[in-house]
Amino acid sequence: MPAPYPTISQTLTIRGVPFAWGRRTYIMGILNVTPDSFSGDGLLQERDRVAAALARARQMLAEGADILDVGGESTRPGSEPVPAEEELRRVIPVVQALRAETDAVISIDTSKAVVAEAALAAGADIVNDVWGLRLDQDMARVVAERGAPVILMHNRSNPKQAAIDPELGGRYVGVAYDNLMEDVKRELGICLEIAHRAGIPDERIILDPGLGFGKTVAQNLELIDRLDEIKGMGYPLLLGASRKSFVGYTLNLPPDQRSEGSAAITAIGIDRGADIVRVHDVHIHARVARMTDAIVRR
Repeated sequence: MPAPYPTISQTLTIRGVPFAWGRRTYIMGILNVTPDSFSGDGLLQERDRVAAALARARQMLAEGADILDVGGESTRPGSEPVPAEEELRRVIPVVQALRAETDAVISIDTSKAVVAEAALAAGADIVNDVWGLRLDQDMARVVAERGAPVILMHNRSNPKQAAIDPELGGRYVGVAYDNLMEDVKRELGICLEIAHRAGIPDERIILDPGLGFGKTVAQNLELIDRLDEIKGMGYPLLLGASRKSFVGYTLNLPPDQRSEGSAAITAIGIDRGADIVRVHDVHIHARVARMTDAIVRR
């Protein structure tokens, strides 16, 4: 009987950098070129956002970041969509400046094909699509034609199910799953089908279970604990929990006090199979990852 999921190559080389899945955990540092990031780290309010992004990128790389993730649209619960023209204005100068200064791997956090295409042309290497190729019908084609690796995220976000607390931020409530893990895997499978139809090979696909995107606090916690079931689909996994509201609601803490809770998720996530962690506080998570790797990847 054939295996239900593919056997993925254990190494993906991006810009000459080998990502050897299973050997160690990789760190993705977040560069939010937005005015309204939930975490309070948006760079758009800076007088010179490009200079601010470069400074933060240098710091992240020095602290151990393997990937720099540039995004120009907030995806927090209750956020307003950003027109493509504005998103391009925010991110393309930053991608160009980063590429001019560093050979580091850059990902573009967008669900718009026009933004992804422009960012890849400007020097980005990876497309990080929080809607898993399902929002923009041209995205899969762009990724396939450019030969870029892509991160496919599970997402059931619905603004009508978002509840906003002025201290803790937005969270999703009343989100119903028939079976959380089976539903997430099935819907990720739809994203995979779109990728395959466009000609994107399995070796260039990374999955993200979508913590915080259309999931209640309890569902997020269960998803982390059972991450190994998503890992069983056979693809490298990215885990993005850093400073998210479900951490805040669990600990009753605002975004700037969620580092320890986020670090706990990094450790548990690595134990359950995460290959990449997407984080704000690179220095903390790089150390947590190194320690956890020493225990679980012997």
